[in-house]
This record gives sequence, structure tokens and C-alpha cells, in this order.
Amino acid sequence: MAGTGGPTALFSVWDYVVFAGIILLAAAIGLFQAFRSRKDNSSAEFLLGGRRMTAVPVAMSLTASFMSGITVIGTPAEAYKYGTAFWLFAFSYTIMSTITAEIFVPLFYRLGITSTYEGGLKAVIWTDVFQMAIMLAGFIAVISRGAVLQGGLKKIWDDSYKGGRLDTFSFDPDPLRRHSFWTIVVGGSLMWVSMYAINQSQVQRYVSCKSMTHAKMSLYLNMVGLWVTVSLAMFSGLTMYSIYKDCDPFTNKDVSSSDQLLPYLVMDILGKFPGLPGLFVAAAYSGTLSTVSSSINALVAVTVEDFVKPIWPNLSERKLSWINMGMSVFFGALCISMAAIASLMGSILQAALSVFGMISGPLLGVFLLGMFFRFANSIGSLVGLVTGLAITLWVGIGAQVIVRPLLADTWYSLSYLYFCPLAMLVTMSTGLIISAITGGCKQEKINPEMFIRKEDLFCFNCSRPCTKDSTKDLVMKVEPEHLNGLDNPQFINIDLKLKDSDKITKL
Repeated sequence: MAGTGGPTALFSVWDYVVFAGIILLAAAIGLFQAFRSRKDNSSAEFLLGGRRMTAVPVAMSLTASFMSGITVIGTPAEAYKYGTAFWLFAFSYTIMSTITAEIFVPLFYRLGITSTYEGGLKAVIWTDVFQMAIMLAGFIAVISRGAVLQGGLKKIWDDSYKGGRLDTFSFDPDPLRRHSFWTIVVGGSLMWVSMYAINQSQVQRYVSCKSMTHAKMSLYLNMVGLWVTVSLAMFSGLTMYSIYKDCDPFTNKDVSSSDQLLPYLVMDILGKFPGLPGLFVAAAYSGTLSTVSSSINALVAVTVEDFVKPIWPNLSERKLSWINMGMSVFFGALCISMAAIASLMGSILQAALSVFGMISGPLLGVFLLGMFFRFANSIGSLVGLVTGLAITLWVGIGAQVIVRPLLADTWYSLSYLYFCPLAMLVTMSTGLIISAITGGCKQEKINPEMFIRKEDLFCFNCSRPCTKDSTKDLVMKVEPEHLNGLDNPQFINIDLKLKDSDKITKL
């Protein structure tokens, strides 16, 4: 019986069938998109989906790529143990989406880059769309069955309230507090900006859109997707608390880590329904696949643009395509081998976000340094990057080695959500000081296209009237046979073979 602890059901044949069927269907979607685009076997098609993607599938892919296996397993456990403070990340997602869409997208999109660090995506995006649907279905199955067992959603909510799991808002400014309004909204916003604004796997998605409008809209739609996903994940955790409030799986020693809580719940309450546990496992596995597939495609893009092409600039598209596919296999095997190491890092949610903050915080600082300060030079940026990375690794590793065993409130007790802001500030301040000492950057070497312009902002574009002359100017910037992605510089290399009359009418 659910909620009483003890042995739970095991996977049935139908669970294995459902699990295998969903994974095979996800693979089939990817293969279909790959073969559908086989006539255009160029590197741009493989890495950027031909830059013909629209906002909705890209938005779902953006959501799936980072709110994936970590969300499915870690977020419900967070709600079960600590309550709904994690729900405040909805504010962070809003801030992140706005900053990324209005500041970073215009710059990267205007430059027409493949790798954000200069320099099969269509298959990855459509596979992510399917995997996102599976993840949401897994959460809904858990919540629905839990509501039936507990006598309704209101009972789940009341139990969570009585158990103190709905104490969401804490305005304690203490930076050592793990979760508060300030750590989540301030620290969390910057952490998510660092992941969405400059992370290759995310940038590669929105620059694949056919226009900047679609690119920006994909991020705002992604924001809504993140709201829905985190809400379902949190409510799954509250459902779990309602069921186990008087029979804690930890106390009963039915589970040994928080990451086992939701799988335990699934087998406990859905084990009587053949196929549903398989659906949940497929949801978690699909989340992992979405992240891995995104990362592999991003790694291939960076390697090709930043290493292969500079060394062998005259490679044919056919050879580049073979290199792309070969490196996809290599990086896939590497990701699988790294999974064993990740299993040793404790709670999957905090471990993942801590690593993201420590690594992406210094990178965000370097990008902001270059985008907003014209006198910052390469020496200052490099020294700032190394310094910021050293500081956060010092604090992050110290938190694992020193604080966790001793439970002491020290410098190493800094909230893991402040790793990114700390690294960003150290990187930028150090970079500015070193740049000033080393003579800054020569003005004549600065490319104005590398900086943010007010014309890039959505509010500025909305207030500016659209005239025939401005449309004509836009058409003259690209080859006349291209319609989709007129504001995407990379589209000049893609022949869409449209008639002039069709283009002018649609414009």
C-alpha cells in the first residue's frame, strides 16, 4: 500500500515495452529529421538546422535541454525535503529570458556565429520537443495518481501547509542561507543567464531561428515552459510529501539518497499500472537524452568552428559532414563515461547548479567585459577569467571538503547560488584593473558590431515605425533570392530558390 513503506513493485514487461518504445520513437524522430534534410548535407544544416527553425520548437528544445533529468529527479526531492522555496526560480527565469533575449540574442544573431566562443541541430530540436512532452507526462501521471490516493489536490496542499512545506518567501539577506528570495532571484537569475546567454548548446538553438523575432520569441516561450515545468516538478514533490509525511522513506531506510525518492514513489503508487512506471523512467531518461544530445551537438559545433576549420580551411562540405558525425559519436561516448563521476557528487540538483555556477560565472564575466567595456583587452580578460575561476573553485570545493563534514558557517558556507555572481564580479573587476594597467584596448582595433546597440532592444524596435524604405534597405543587405532570415547574416549561404515576386510580396 502506498505510503506505508516496505517493498515496492518491480518493473513489469509492459514497463520495459513502454520505456523501449518511447526511446525508439525519440530516435526515430531524430532519424526522420536527419533523412528529411539529407539533400542539404552542409555543415550549416547539421549544426544549425539550416537556420530555418521557428520559435515554438526551439522554445521547447531550450526548456528541455536544461530542465531535464535534473528536474525530473532533483526538483521533486527538493520540495519534499525543504519546501517550495525553489518555486521562486520562476522570477529568475523571467529575468534571465528578458536579459538573454534583449541583450545577448541581438549580438550573437547579428554576428551570425556558429560557436559562441569564436563559432544534426534540427534532429536534436525536434527530438527535444518529443522528450519535453514525455517529461511533462511523467509529472502529470505522478500528481494525478497521488491526488486519487490522497483524496484530491486540496488534501495534498493542506498537508504541505501543515508540514511547513509552503513557506516559500524568506527575505533573509544572509548570503550563507542556502535558499532565500535574494539568493534565488539575484544569484539564480545570473546563474541562469550564464547558462542561457552564453552556453553553446543554448545559443546554437536560438541562432538557428529564421529571424531575430523568432529567436527572441523562443526565449520568452521558453520562459513559460520553465514556469510550467518547475511548477509540475514542485507539485510532484508536495504530492510525495503528502503521501510519506507519516512514513518517511529515509527513516525506513527504503532509500539512501534524496535522488531515489521520486523513483521510489513512482514504483510505490504506479506499480499496479503496467506501463506507467516505464513512462516515468522514460521521462527521466528522455530528460537526460535531451541534455546529452544538446551538449554533443554544441561540442561538435565548437570543435568544428574553432579548431577544425582554422587548421584545415579548405575542407569540403562532405568531409565536414563526416567529421561532424564522427565527433558526435566520440563526444557521446565521452558523456556516457563521465556519468559515473557525476554519480559521486551527492544531490543531483545542487551538484549540477553548483558546477554550472562555478564554471559559467567566469565565462559570463568575460562576455560582459567584452560587450560593455571598450577598453578591456585580451590580457585583462584572460587574467580575470583565471582569477574568477580560481575563486569559485576554491569556495565550491571548500564547501564540499570543509563545510559539509563540519557544518560550519564560514566563507565556505556561501550559498551555491552565489557562486556565479561572485565569479562574474571577480572576473570583471580583475579584468578591468588588469586592462587599465596594461594599456587598455586600441580604439582603432575595435569592431563596433561586437557591442550592444540600442537598436537591438525590443522596446526600441517596437517604437520605430516600419517604412517601405527600411524594408528595402533590409532586402539590399542580403542576396535577393533569400526570404527566410533576412536579418540572419548566415542565411546568405543558403539558397532557398524563391522567385523575386514571392519575396517582395511576403516581405
